[in-house]
Formats: sequence, C-alpha cells, structure tokens
Amino acid sequence: MEQELYDESFRDHISTVDDKGKRVWIFPKKQLGKFFRWRSILSYFLLTFLFAGPWIRINGQPLLLLGVLDRKFVIFGITFWPQDFWMFGLSMLAFILFIILFTVVYGRLFCGWVCPQTIFMEMLFRRIEYWIDGDAGQQRKLAAQAWNREKAIKRISKHSIFYLISFLIGNTFLAYLIGSERIIDIITHSPLDHLAGFIGMLVFSFVFYFVFAYLREQVCTTICPYGRLQGVMLDRDSIVVAYDFVRGEPRGKLKKAKDPTEEPIKITGDCIDCALCVHVCPTGIDIRNGTQLECVNCTACIDACDSIMEKVNRPTGLIRYASYNMIAQKKPFKFTLRMASYSLVLCLLLGVLGFSLATRSDVQTTVLRTPGMLYQKPSPGVYTNLYNIQVVNKTMRQYPLEVRLLNKPGKIKLIGDSLVLKSQDMAKTSFFVELDAKDLEGHSTPIRIGIYSNGKQLDEVKTSFLGPF
Repeated sequence: MEQELYDESFRDHISTVDDKGKRVWIFPKKQLGKFFRWRSILSYFLLTFLFAGPWIRINGQPLLLLGVLDRKFVIFGITFWPQDFWMFGLSMLAFILFIILFTVVYGRLFCGWVCPQTIFMEMLFRRIEYWIDGDAGQQRKLAAQAWNREKAIKRISKHSIFYLISFLIGNTFLAYLIGSERIIDIITHSPLDHLAGFIGMLVFSFVFYFVFAYLREQVCTTICPYGRLQGVMLDRDSIVVAYDFVRGEPRGKLKKAKDPTEEPIKITGDCIDCALCVHVCPTGIDIRNGTQLECVNCTACIDACDSIMEKVNRPTGLIRYASYNMIAQKKPFKFTLRMASYSLVLCLLLGVLGFSLATRSDVQTTVLRTPGMLYQKPSPGVYTNLYNIQVVNKTMRQYPLEVRLLNKPGKIKLIGDSLVLKSQDMAKTSFFVELDAKDLEGHSTPIRIGIYSNGKQLDEVKTSFLGPF
C-alpha cells in the first residue's frame, strides 16, 4: 500500500498522450456544482467586459488599446506613447509579479478562474459541444461511430458555430490592436480596400478556431509558459486544488450492509474510488496523484467529489483548496517569508507606478540641435543655433504653443506657421535660438526652453547652445 501511495510513475507522461505518442482526446463530463456556478458568473462577466471593451470610451479614449502598429497604447483611458514605454513596461512587470505572487500563495487560481483560454473553452465552446453532441458518453459514441447523416449534421453545425464565435473573438482582439473604428471600416468596405486588415481578421479567426476546436487542453499542458513554470513557483505552503490523502486513503468501494435499511459500510478511507474526479477533469488527470503540471485548478473535481460525499453521507471537502502542509501536517494557512517578499516587491512596484502616473506630464517635449549644423553669425555680436522640436500631447485638449527662452536674454524664431498641438497628436517644427556674444559661456552654453500655452508653462527642456571656441 505504501508503494502504491507514493508511486509517481504518472509523472513520466501526460494524460493526453498514449504510450505510442498519439494524442488521447479528452471527453470530460459536464460540470455542475457551487464552484462551477461561481466560475460561470465570473466568466460571463469577464466575457461581457471583453467583448464590450473596444466600444467603451473614457474621456473619448478606448478602455484598452494595444496599438503596436501606431505605437500608441491606451489603458483605462490613459494614453501611453513610445516615450512612456518604460511606464508601460513597469505596468506589465507589476502584472506578471502579481500573477507570480498569486501562484506562490494560491496556485494556478488565475488559470482556473480568469485565464481567457479556460473561460472560452469551458464556458463557451464546451457548453456548445454539450448542447450539440451531448455529455461525455454520447460524445465518445459519436466519435466512434461511422459517418452518417446524424454525425455529419452535428459536426457541421458544431464547427460552423465554433468558427462564427472564433470570428467574433478574432475581430474583438483585432479591435484591441487597431481600434474599433478601423474594425468597422474594414467590415463595411470591400476587403480589397483594407487587404491587410482583412487578412489579419481571417488569420485571427482561424487561430482561435484551431485553438478551441483542436488544440484545447494542449495549450495549458504543453504550450503556455506560465503553466510550465508552475512547478518552479509552487511549494508545500501554496494553496492548490488538492486531494486530502490523509482522510481519503486507503481507497475502497462501499460494501452493502446486511440490513437493507442500514447505510452501506465503509471500512477504508473516505474515497470510494468512483473516479468521477477523473471523468470531469478537462485535462484528464487524476487529482488523487497530487499536484500536477496539467492541473489548471478549475475546481471541477471539487464539485464532483462533493456531490459523491453528500450521497454517501461523508463530509465534503475531500478534494478542496488546501496546501500540502495543511493536509499532511494539519497546519493552518501561514503567510510565509517568501510570500511576504513577493508582496513587498509588488507594493514597491505599484508605488513607483502610481507615483509615475500621478506626476506624469500632459505634454512631453524633445528638443535637439539640428544634426550637422554649426552656429551661425547673422550679424556682428549675434549667434544662432537651429533646433528641432517635437511635442507629444497625451491629453484630449488642443494647445496653441509658444516656445520661450527661460534662462538667457535672447530670441526664439519659429520656422513656419505658429505651433498648434492637436489632441492626442504630435507636433514637429524647427526654430532658431539667437543669443548675444556677451551671454555665451564658452563653446557650449546650457539653455532652458519653456513650452507655454495661453501663458501657462506645460513643459521645460534643457539643451545646449553651440558657440565659437
């Protein structure tokens, strides 16, 4: 019994591949139970939020836009330009660390409750499959039977709906990359007018269809890097979906009582070895073997086991959220030093990010002396330098700009028309700085350039003025 309990040969292979290396198709039973109901509520809320996201506007800006092509990112109505990339990178770092912290403390809670792959697969595509093909037993029967009219109708219907949903998902994700306005433009015009966008739409749709119709759990078990790193981040104090082997072992079937009016007799552990936890698992594992790479913490096994425990008059929670130490040593949850360290780093990152957002200027200016240009001497005792200026507007307001010299008595002459900075736009021009010889401080004189609008200073830039040796 001790050898069987600690037999870990199951770790030598994954449940979705047989001994010959051929994929084993998973037919999980339909999930029911309190955890599934809570996951459903959260999932449908997140799905609504996801599909509505490109159309929600905050101060005229989309809720979320990852405009890689335009080098413009909008997060909760706040626009980030290439100059703010360090801030965007800090936000992503904080988000990744947040997930790592949750993994250290709560295991793969993100995978089971929030991950788009799990939500789309289990709450959308799998529901449609149950509706058309039936539960696990009916699906196996349909897959094994020869092609006939019934099978053809079900397969065509299911995959047609799968592709339509994938097309909708693909368009939604594309809207997060290029904006909802461009998506409408692509849809309402001929594909030839927007060939690149049309091809991108088809590619996105096919990728999502392939993932949810064929790859499925393979994304979680072999492709997702976060899933592969799970074993590195978890320890014996991490809370995961766990089987209580102390209470459940040794497993054994219920024995009938001699008196039909009495309850069945259980002389071993609480696990009656019904294997329902295996049948409902979307990755095909046996949670009783312990924490495994393929487990996405979807709680399907918890609901299945609880339903059996209630039927055999045993306490629920044989499979539950717990850490190894909470089960093996019956220790209460403890906030460890490792968890505290991650939390401290996360708080510091969020503090820096919050301070950066709070002190972030509405306008960002770059002033550079024109390359290859030396000073000029338009008149005796007067020197000029030519500069290029670029001003980025991070707000929805329009600014008429004025460029002033702050620390030296001199003149600034713009080349061209007056400088107007439109909302969410970038303005570029050139200007001359004119200084008297008596105000120069040698070959290089530090100067400060102020950017004003309607008498209010928006930004200040330091540069240098090149003079004679």
